[in-house]
Amino acid sequence: MYGPPVDLSFKDISNVTGALSVQPRSGLRPLNTNSKRKYLSRSLRLSNNSITDLVGLQYTLGYFLAEPSQLGWLDLSFNKITCIDPVLCELRELRVLYLHGNGIWNLSEVDKLGELQYLHTITLHGNAIETSKGYRNHVISAMPQLRKMDFSTVTREERVLANVWHHCTNRGRNTKETLQ
Repeated sequence: MYGPPVDLSFKDISNVTGALSVQPRSGLRPLNTNSKRKYLSRSLRLSNNSITDLVGLQYTLGYFLAEPSQLGWLDLSFNKITCIDPVLCELRELRVLYLHGNGIWNLSEVDKLGELQYLHTITLHGNAIETSKGYRNHVISAMPQLRKMDFSTVTREERVLANVWHHCTNRGRNTKETLQ
């Protein structure tokens, strides 16, 4: 029933709604549409553009996809995104999210994505947060359901370490707050 991704990558789009004026790239498998000319896909590629924020994402999803609430895979890699917009948390069926090669600099931005219970794959490498101390532990503790991060499997041992790291880090913060 669901076909290949709607591919809007390499379209020189500077904002999400800019996608409304371009045609998806054609791939090896043709994109099928319903009677309303909406694509029968659960995947959207917006990679390799100049997108800075996600204003209008829900509208854009509704414009292209027959069932926007069923979006399972979103590729926003290689753009100019600096923070994780709460609109991503509205994508309740999201399973795969590519954010690598952007400008996300605050590690706590990742915490917002903990609400996405089906999210099992994320990429964040190539962002400034990658150089933060405890980067991988923080991401894994914020999203315990992850199976892959930055194209690497999240192991059982990493989950245990991330959990310990999270408790140690939070204990230190709580102690500091108590002392102040």
